[in-house]
Amino acid sequence: MSLIDTHAHIYSSKFDADRDLVVEDVINAGVTKIFMPNVDVDSIDRMLDCESRYPGLCLPMMGLHPCEVGDDFEEQLRHMEGWLARRPFAGIGEIGTDLYWDKTNLQRQIQALDIQISWAKSLDLPIVLHCRESIDITIDTISKAQDGNLRGIFHCFTGTLEQAKKIIDLGFLLGIGGVVTFKNGGLDQVIPYIGTDALVLETDAPYLAPVPHRGKRNSPAFLPFVAEKVAEILQVKTEEVAKVTSYNALGLFKEIEL
Repeated sequence: MSLIDTHAHIYSSKFDADRDLVVEDVINAGVTKIFMPNVDVDSIDRMLDCESRYPGLCLPMMGLHPCEVGDDFEEQLRHMEGWLARRPFAGIGEIGTDLYWDKTNLQRQIQALDIQISWAKSLDLPIVLHCRESIDITIDTISKAQDGNLRGIFHCFTGTLEQAKKIIDLGFLLGIGGVVTFKNGGLDQVIPYIGTDALVLETDAPYLAPVPHRGKRNSPAFLPFVAEKVAEILQVKTEEVAKVTSYNALGLFKEIEL
């Protein structure tokens, strides 16, 4: 059984002490690809170092996380646009909106999101969307931008069935991670009604570790727990979940060779 982690910050400093051992565990767990979302200008070098150290396994994306959209966001975006012109990336991400930490910065976040959406369209790349406590706003933004040339993932989906259907109707996928294993995560009320055709799996490592590791540092090696829970909810074999979600991921990212 092989799995694809569509969202993990394996370059995080939280892995500095034992990254090689973690990657060994990841490979032993059957995870064949880790798509790495960028955060800001400062994270680029660390991310590309991981790509260099683990070629074919760790695949970088380029984007500015909404929580990092500050006074210098236009300068950061210019720097990232330069990288996109210099070499290929798997996607544009992690981008989006976030109203959890700061409810006063939304318009600037949307401005940054719109710019990065334009990159995705011009480069024919998928986008990976962060939408913490802002899912309806993000759905609305994508709906306005969707012209048939936009695709991607609503990362860490924890919304309602109605929201899931809207996302799927927009041609996007739902990123399912450790929350699916949480007792009150709520995804058991959504996934049975949509199946696996619009799902991809993720960990968001080092964050949001699944049960039985909840509260600890997350790892792409824990992705089988996510797949097993989705399979349990759908009453299908874990291998089927792995097969379909991997197919969805490779189709979305077009299996880009970086």
